[in-house]
Amino acid sequence: MTDSAWAGATVAAVTAGYALFSRRLAATAVSAPMVFTGVGVAIGPVGLDLLSLTHDAGPVLTLVEATLTLVLFTDAMSVRRRDPRLDGFLPGRLLGIGLPLTIGAGWLLAWPLLPGLTVWELALLGAALAPTDAALGRTAVSDPRVPPAVRDGLNVESGLNDGMVLPFFVLFLSALPGTMASEEGADGVFWRALVLSTAWGLAVGGLGGRLLRLSLERGWISRDWRQTFVLAVAAGAYTLALVFEGSGFIAAWVAGFAFGVSLRRRAPADASGDRSAKAPADAAAAADGTAALAERLAELLASLSFLVFGAVLLGPTLEDLDWRIITYAVLSLTVIRMLPVALSLARSGLALPTVAYIGWFGPRGLASVVFGLLLVEEHVPGVRLLGRVIAATVALSILLHGISAVVLAKRYGAWHRKAAERRPHLREGPPEDREAGRSSTAR
Repeated sequence: MTDSAWAGATVAAVTAGYALFSRRLAATAVSAPMVFTGVGVAIGPVGLDLLSLTHDAGPVLTLVEATLTLVLFTDAMSVRRRDPRLDGFLPGRLLGIGLPLTIGAGWLLAWPLLPGLTVWELALLGAALAPTDAALGRTAVSDPRVPPAVRDGLNVESGLNDGMVLPFFVLFLSALPGTMASEEGADGVFWRALVLSTAWGLAVGGLGGRLLRLSLERGWISRDWRQTFVLAVAAGAYTLALVFEGSGFIAAWVAGFAFGVSLRRRAPADASGDRSAKAPADAAAAADGTAALAERLAELLASLSFLVFGAVLLGPTLEDLDWRIITYAVLSLTVIRMLPVALSLARSGLALPTVAYIGWFGPRGLASVVFGLLLVEEHVPGVRLLGRVIAATVALSILLHGISAVVLAKRYGAWHRKAAERRPHLREGPPEDREAGRSSTAR
């Protein structure tokens, strides 16, 4: 039996094993990324050597690229146009102010700590470690004791910031000599990777959403094929951008937005002012359930990507750590994340515990892993050090955010309940049960 076959058998076994105990583990500090990353280290070069970039580079890169494509598409598709302004400020501030500041802070602090890297390599590191991944601290964004405004704000931020970082990452990569992107020049990358990819994403996503809505209105498509259609649109947006040498990830992200907006668009009013009752209802229901298969598949692929991360990035990194890498990883999860969040939420009316909670729960996860592997594929000159720093930061995030999610969600929820009792007009909003009670009274 070959190493690849043994690796496949191990992946199947750990996936099935985690699935059997998933509900029980959900209430503990043991998260899926922890389990899959640990298994990855065990089967990687520092363990059983069943999986490595040396002989599995093709399948590994295909897996993580497919994962990020689906995550970008489904996250963008699920965000409604009003979401970035949810409760007036939180996602908008985190994405519009906090995200650029995080990229800048990551670049500035890397400069003295990681000598030997060029300006553009430092910028790539700042961009690669800027996106957050709510899945690493799922309890923190799902516990009903945490106010809905905070949960939704963190979820929207996590769903959008990986796509918003992509243009920075692509442009920084094009400025770095020796990469494939640099051969085309900044102007070529701008037009192909940003402008053309965005145009293709809008066209494919918008057309796909409109066609699905029309098919639903006429009752032509079954429930199962409706969900399969989403996968086809995501894959089409990604691959079409690659045909024209653009960025498949940017195209998939933009296509997700266009698909969701087009699918939810209400039917036009007729001459009497009436709307078709069936069409809007079907479209709204489709928008809520159509991406279920793609989302489940994305979750599975994300778990497998963490296994790959443990094998090909984290394992080798553990053999070659030094104080500079560890220091930067700690700073990335604290100062580089929390200071920009605090600045972005200044004068927002949020209490200090809320600002601290939001600042801490900015886990680094899937997007950073994919960016790290893309740097490996591009043969960036400082790739060895960049990969080690990204691996150490993501691993530390998996551990610390996974362990702290349950405890801190409980403590923050208890603080919020007491604070809301003392101050009825607390900026964070009332506890969820009181909010639900008010809604039912209003009805």
